[in-house]
Amino acid sequence: MIREAALVLSDGEVFEGEAIGAEVPGGITSGEVVFNTVLTGYQEVITDPSYAGQIITFTYPHIGNYGVAPADHESRRPFCRGVIVRDMARRRSNWRSTGDLEAFLVNQGIAGLAGVDTRRLTTHIRDAGAMPGAFGTASESDLRAAAAAEPGTDGIDLVATVTRSESEHFTSTREGGKPPHRVVALDFGLKATIVRHLRTIAHVEVVPASTSAADILARQPDGVFLSNGPGDPEAVAGAGGTISGLLGEVPIFGICLGHQLLAAALGGETYKLPFGHHGGNHPVRNLATGTVEITSQNHNFCVADSSIGGADITHINLNDHTVEGLRCRDLPAFSVQYHPEAGPGPHDSRYLFAQFDELMDGLHTTESGPAQGQLLGGATHA
Repeated sequence: MIREAALVLSDGEVFEGEAIGAEVPGGITSGEVVFNTVLTGYQEVITDPSYAGQIITFTYPHIGNYGVAPADHESRRPFCRGVIVRDMARRRSNWRSTGDLEAFLVNQGIAGLAGVDTRRLTTHIRDAGAMPGAFGTASESDLRAAAAAEPGTDGIDLVATVTRSESEHFTSTREGGKPPHRVVALDFGLKATIVRHLRTIAHVEVVPASTSAADILARQPDGVFLSNGPGDPEAVAGAGGTISGLLGEVPIFGICLGHQLLAAALGGETYKLPFGHHGGNHPVRNLATGTVEITSQNHNFCVADSSIGGADITHINLNDHTVEGLRCRDLPAFSVQYHPEAGPGPHDSRYLFAQFDELMDGLHTTESGPAQGQLLGGATHA
């Protein structure tokens, strides 16, 4: 049975479709509407905690054709508000799948909207910027009121809604004679694929975002990882003090929100992008090597390139020239804005985990060789 539904954006634009997924109380789901350009990997995107507070629009028109598989979950459950697609596949075909996408959405309590002109929606968001919206089976007037009342993601500590409440240990899968390191990972919204990559070089203890620097250092780690996560970096309670207390005490590697929080601890400023970077095909130039890496990205906020003290910019986005990486000049710490672990996405940047391994070894080298604290070849002073 078709359930007629619609999406209403906070600027008044209306997009008609049909309801899929879970039925929610009152027939209304609200959140910040963004779009993602991946061709595959919809399950990993939906279960990425970085989408907390957001409604995900998939630009690829046919979603759900290979079903879902438990091994592809990026977190314990989805934290996104909802999903919008052009066409939801009626049948799945994949030997790994254990269920279909719509059933997964129903089981997880996530509402969706199908049959939408996602090309028009994406173009509108690209031109007007990501904005609050509401969708569902309720009346247009009720949806319009819900969209107007939705606060979006600015100034809200969404990390507190996704971080774990207790620490968790993961044994290293490292092969060969070299002993694994010990890494403490701060969970700001940590993806499972990142943990898998960290385990190839270290035993990993994942701790809640509220864990203090003193508690982390008491665990005597060889390195600290600052994870990805959702929302506004300025709203993450306590993160700045924690990272400041770790700088200079232990090697640090940050990804996505972790990159923004590291920059903030160094005195950097962050700002919100018009519609964010969400997709698996963003070109990034490594300024040390000149190599262009095709990257997976998922963020709405960015580091201002002129605000970072004591660090060099190591990577830039070739679409809009925003900061994609930094390395401290005199401290063992570096970070990237994009997702080198992919999940989903290309694998061009996975060398960064080996770079973190080398930093913990005390080699303090980059992929191209200069010692920690020296100017990276081609890097931009910040």
